Amino acid sequence: MAFIRRNKAVQQPVITAVPARQHDLLCAKAVRYLKRHGFCVAFHDRFRAWTSSGEQPDAIGFRNGASCLIEVKCSRSDFLADRNKKFRDMPSEGMGDWRFYLCEPDIIRPCDLPEGWGLLYAEGRRIVNIVGWPGNAQWLSHKPFRSNKQAECDYLYSALRRQAGKGEVDTATGTESEK
Repeated sequence: MAFIRRNKAVQQPVITAVPARQHDLLCAKAVRYLKRHGFCVAFHDRFRAWTSSGEQPDAIGFRNGASCLIEVKCSRSDFLADRNKKFRDMPSEGMGDWRFYLCEPDIIRPCDLPEGWGLLYAEGRRIVNIVGWPGNAQWLSHKPFRSNKQAECDYLYSALRRQAGKGEVDTATGTESEK
């Protein structure tokens, strides 16, 4: 009789499940936060769209006259690697008139922030403004970035095209279809 043994050294442990789950949870929190703060049209990282910049935001919201991008970081190394993206080197290539990092406390410190960026901490069920979240009247008048509006339009067009393809939006009138 033969016995088959599993060599435990060969099996790969799943070490990305917890950080990936944490990232997903923080992205969902970021979208809820945007919606609570007047960004009625908001998307999380699970929505993938082609954009002229190649940027895929973790969360982005739109309101009349302003856009806000939130990048979620679950580790310090992820934050440091973010600096190498082309739209971080050239801010005019990126999306978001306002840009924030969202992380758990102490992953990113205020002194680590690139110029113009804000910082939000996820503390339990709450999101706490650490640096830069403006008052309601400042969203239009104090934009720290001149965002890539073409990339934002590409992103929004992709979203509308998908909704129209599902029959959820009447493309002739822009209204919801009757089902």
